[in-house]
Amino acid sequence: MATVNHRTREVQFKIVYCGTPMGGKTSNLQHIHERLGPSMRGDLVSIAGAADRTLFFDFLPVNAHVIAGFRTRFQLYTVPGQRAFNETRQVVLTGVDGVVFVADSSPDRAQANAMALEATWQALAGFKLTPGDLPFVYQFNKRDLPDALPCYEMQEQLNPKGYPSFASVASTGYNVFSTLEAVTQAVLHGFHHRGDRTPPRSGSRPVPPCQDVALAS
Repeated sequence: MATVNHRTREVQFKIVYCGTPMGGKTSNLQHIHERLGPSMRGDLVSIAGAADRTLFFDFLPVNAHVIAGFRTRFQLYTVPGQRAFNETRQVVLTGVDGVVFVADSSPDRAQANAMALEATWQALAGFKLTPGDLPFVYQFNKRDLPDALPCYEMQEQLNPKGYPSFASVASTGYNVFSTLEAVTQAVLHGFHHRGDRTPPRSGSRPVPPCQDVALAS
């Protein structure tokens, strides 16, 4: 849930990147962090346990929205994808305003994607949140794999309701910022028009469904 800081005149939102282990969550945050100027973002912090790792940093958008005289700031987090770290996932998702689900396009990761998605929904259910309660954006990553599953198959398996989705290559930055913009705009739109929650498809403009494109080799 959004946090209002009256001292700094900022409204802070929390975006969490969930998904299968090694699917590209960390690559997303690393790319975003590297491309933002130091004045726009904080340090990239790693909170490592015995076998899991959570990354986060916050940033102030270049064209920061102003809501009732308050600037907007976002915190971006990743959560471990393994089922063994359900407790960590639950902690990180506390107070979440929007979710990006990063799926691995490799055919042999299809089951891991489905398990990670189920774990994400279960964690959100612990906060009495359903798919219609907050912005939820899919990112089908590693589209540069020669045997990547077609986007339409991943849509059928993971996103049958047709929430916003993007084909991406997080290691090169392809559609990393498009994904980020979709979820942040949906969060801002919902906060401005309906308080602190919004249906996943809300935003400043509609997002077309993920489609396969020719990637330069």
